[in-house]
Formats: sequence, structure tokens, C-alpha cells
Amino acid sequence: MYDVIVIGGGPSGLMASIAAAESGNRVLLLDKGKKLGNKLAISGGGRCNVTNRLSVEEIVKHIPGNGRFLYGPFSVFNNEDIIAFFEGLGVALKEEDHGRMFPVSNKAKDVVNALLSEMARLGVEIRTETKVKKLLMNEDELLGVRLLDGEEIRAKSVVVAVGGKAVPHTGSTGDGYPWAEQAGHTVTTLYPTEVPLLSNEKFIVAKELQGLALRDAAVSVLNTKGKTLVTHQMDMLFTHFGLSGPAILRCSQYVVKERMKNGNQPVIIKIDVMPDLNEEQVFQQLTATLKEDPKKALKNALKGIAPERWLLFLFEYADMDANEPANTFSSEKIRKLSALLKNFQMKVNGTQPIEKAFVTGGGVSVKEIEPKTMASRKKAGLYFCGEILDIHGYTGGYNITSALVTGRLAGKNASLRASEK
Repeated sequence: MYDVIVIGGGPSGLMASIAAAESGNRVLLLDKGKKLGNKLAISGGGRCNVTNRLSVEEIVKHIPGNGRFLYGPFSVFNNEDIIAFFEGLGVALKEEDHGRMFPVSNKAKDVVNALLSEMARLGVEIRTETKVKKLLMNEDELLGVRLLDGEEIRAKSVVVAVGGKAVPHTGSTGDGYPWAEQAGHTVTTLYPTEVPLLSNEKFIVAKELQGLALRDAAVSVLNTKGKTLVTHQMDMLFTHFGLSGPAILRCSQYVVKERMKNGNQPVIIKIDVMPDLNEEQVFQQLTATLKEDPKKALKNALKGIAPERWLLFLFEYADMDANEPANTFSSEKIRKLSALLKNFQMKVNGTQPIEKAFVTGGGVSVKEIEPKTMASRKKAGLYFCGEILDIHGYTGGYNITSALVTGRLAGKNASLRASEK
């Protein structure tokens, strides 16, 4: 008989097992993979973006999927506590752009090893390559787990930390959703977020722009009425299948939700490569620039206004010959080019599948979880944490912050319940 069983060896599971073992309780961590911390080891490009130092309000803003739920958990354990926790384990952290926190060593494995050493110090038992088939429960409470090989392990509390369905090669293959439903929980529709977008536009299919990066472009998602749903000003990239890059990943969930509303029709993406000026100012700037060197070829006169491949592409759209002298173009043509630089619109018709996404949207409904303990409101002794919950943020340390905070609370409260029993 264990006090607490934690299922899943990702960020939230490792944190939960440490929190559960701190009080001296007997804790067992089960994971179906060969080694723990796979997702941590590849996060932040192998450097592991452990959290973000922005204010709690800012962090919640960067977690568009039920971020407000985290106000409760953050009142108990927050991003500053995560920083103190890792520094206490001997992992020195440094702050980079947009508040992102990384280990000074730039090595994700230092973060994973620190967690594993702390688990060993606290006596957490670990069983890898061990698959859980189902949760054991009666009408009132959770009793333990049944493994795939039929073995039953009893426990006073169980923490489910098995992740979502994104990045399946790390072990997140959606195992926990049926267990949650079996315990009476609602699992909201699952969908990919932080995921590249697909497009059938002729120029995408022809790979005309493949590999072109637009720096600091303002990318917007429009609804069927042409209203802007969201705008993110960051880098973006044209690919052989559509669009990618940070601005696109952040816009992706709005595309998914809009397609859920419009019957899976294509969605319009608007690209603005001169976001600091309005259309009239762009027109004035182009006009003045072309007057400076009237004899220069158009493509040379406007060099540096935007990336060359983008300009040449837009010249074609505006029906302007890139090699004609600058003084041959009517105001009407220049206005058309200004409009394209500010408001180039294209259709996207979906995203790559959830398996290619960085984050899973949807999951165990947060309405059925106690925010300050992560306890199930449906079944005593059951706790959820991490990406299995219907909480998702942008990349940049927000999802891992949510995982570590909810993991900490789930482990601690699962342990408290075990002690009371």
C-alpha cells in the first residue's frame, strides 16, 4: 500500500512526486517510458525554459486556455517559487527576453537531473516501462491503479500527470482522458495549439515563398465577418505546406476555434510587415522614396523596406514590374502596394495534426477541479495536474509554469489526504 501514486514522469509528475514525498509519505511514480523527463529534456530547444518571470497577470494573459483558473494555484505556489525551488536544488537560472528563465548551463538535462536527484533523496520509488491500464475506484473514492499486466497497486491518493496528446514521442498519447471520464469527469474537445498552419494558396503549393522569414510582422486571424480575432507581432515563416514561426504558432488556436465555428471553412490570415505605420504613412514613405531616385529600378529604389523576396512577390500582386524605373508608377499602383504591405490576406485551411502540435488544447474540465488543491470534485483521492487539464498557453515558459505549479499542488494535497487517512 502506497500513500500516493503519481502516474506520468513529465514536468508535472516529477514535481508532484517530490511535493508528495516531502512529508515522508511513501510515494510511487509510474511511467510507461524508458526514462523520465523526456518532454523537459527537449523543451526550450534542449535548454529547458523552466518558467517565466513576468507578473502573474502577464502570465495568465499568455495562457489563453483557461489561464484565469491559475489565479488560485498561483496564490499558493507561483513562478517566483519555481525559481526559488530550482535554485534550492542547485540549478542556477538566468533571465532572457520576454521574462523566459533558463538554466545558466543552457542544459535541460541539468533540470531533469536535479529533479531526479531530489526524488532519490526523498525516497520516491520509480517504476519505468510500466503501463497503467485503469484507475481502481469504488462509488466514493479512488483505491489505486491496475497495470496492463493485471497487477493492482493500492494507494490512498492518485495523481494523474500523463500529459495531453501533443509531442507523442515523449509519451503523451492521451492515456489519461478515458480514466478521467471513468471517474465522472468531462473531457472537453481536444485540438492542436501552438501548431503550424496549412494553406492551399497557389503560391504555397508552388513553394514560391518557402523558407522566407518575415521579422516582427503583425499577423492577425480574421473571422467570417472580417473582424480581427487576435494579432501577434513576432517573426513568421513561409513553409512548403503553409505557415510557421512564433507569430503563427500563437495565432494557431484562434484558427482552430474559428474553424470549429464556421464549419471547417478556410480562415483568413492578415500579414502586416510595417506595423509601426498606418497605410497612409506607408504610401507617403513609398512615394517619397521613389521620388528620391526616379531613374532607379523599382526593386532597387525600395530595397530594405521589406525582405526582398516579399517585395518581389508583392510587386507581382500589385502588377508592378520590378525592373521598371521608379518614376513610371502611378499613385494608384503605389497605393495598392502600400495596402499589400499593410494588409496582405491569405487563406489557411487548418493546422498540422495534434501529434505535430507543441501543446494540446482541451482536456479535463477545470470546473471539476479544486483550484487550490488540484483535487477532483468528482472522486475523492484523485488529483490532476499538467497538460491533461484543459489549460494551455503560448510557448515561452507558460505551459511548463502551469505544469510545475499544478504538479506541486496536486502532489502536496494528495500527500496531505494520505496522511489524514
